[in-house]
Amino acid sequence: LALTLGFSRTPRFKLGVLRRSSQRRLFPVGVAVCHRNHRVLLEGARHVTRFIALAPVGNAAKRKYLYAFTVAPMCHLEPAELVRQPPDVTENPFAKATAPSSQATVQGEETAQQFFFDLARPPPSHGRDRKRRSDGPGGGHMPAHDAKLPRKPPQQTGPCWFCLASPDVEKHLVVSIGTHVYVALAKGGLARDHVLVAPVAHHASTVDLPEEAAVEMRSYLDALRRFHSARRQRCVVFERNYRSMHLQLQVVGVPEQRCSTDEIKEVFVQQGAENQMELLELPERSELKQIVEPGTPYFYAEFDNGEKLFQRIKSRFPLQFGREVLASEAILNMPDRGDWRACKSSREEEEGIAKEFRKDFQPFDFSLLE
Repeated sequence: LALTLGFSRTPRFKLGVLRRSSQRRLFPVGVAVCHRNHRVLLEGARHVTRFIALAPVGNAAKRKYLYAFTVAPMCHLEPAELVRQPPDVTENPFAKATAPSSQATVQGEETAQQFFFDLARPPPSHGRDRKRRSDGPGGGHMPAHDAKLPRKPPQQTGPCWFCLASPDVEKHLVVSIGTHVYVALAKGGLARDHVLVAPVAHHASTVDLPEEAAVEMRSYLDALRRFHSARRQRCVVFERNYRSMHLQLQVVGVPEQRCSTDEIKEVFVQQGAENQMELLELPERSELKQIVEPGTPYFYAEFDNGEKLFQRIKSRFPLQFGREVLASEAILNMPDRGDWRACKSSREEEEGIAKEFRKDFQPFDFSLLE
């Protein structure tokens, strides 16, 4: 009851006695710990709650059991001051414990009939004049803008290009396979080290990933960052959860001498503004699962300094946006490689690039140690 009231009424201060050592590690006695009362980018900013933990009266360790403070009435505070978020604010630790339970959609177990994308052929069509999906190997088959955003997330109605259990998979492009996640060269990549990181099973986006797959995906991204750092490159990761059926994180290295990380981020923001988009910087230590619900269309980019940009997609969105930004003159200076279809190589060339990447990535590939 206390948790429910505290969560629903969002008081400015909460005081409580913590008897368990595990609780005291999270909330040090006598220290005000701040947490948010809104979901970042989904709800308007609200005042924070300061939780102050106290020890039992007369406790043997002589921990603090009294706390004196002055409270300024909310009516006397300016709105901007009231909703100001302190630098050390955290997500609400009680949100999961008090949120109403909901039965998530459970997908059936993956079977051998699932399909990985055949990078040499288009997907099978199911009727005359049906448009192809946007999940092309290089990140998009559809025109630059879609006229209308579907209200519901796309549902899988046929073979998925990115599920790994297909007998049609072109294995020469897969460069590393973990337990839940794999890495493959991007078809028509911007550079020879342009790769896709995707889950083995069918999951639509980062926010849909089960924890074990999310952990392994972070391990792969860390390994790729070390790989690019050793090559004196800045690692850029981006995801487009829009007009796509299967999660693909695209990872591209940018030579350090080309531009700084701040300059790369600025180009993303500027080109976003040119497309009537406002790319927002996510708060430090925040995660996508704290910001968007499964099925929400979004674009997300992360840079080698840990900074992240986010765009919640509400209408039209250029499907090749991330690739076009990196190919621009300001970053890689490859404007003619903005479309993956103009960059396709022969199978022999792809095999050579994949062999070279496997060899170079081997010192960083944790999956080879398991």
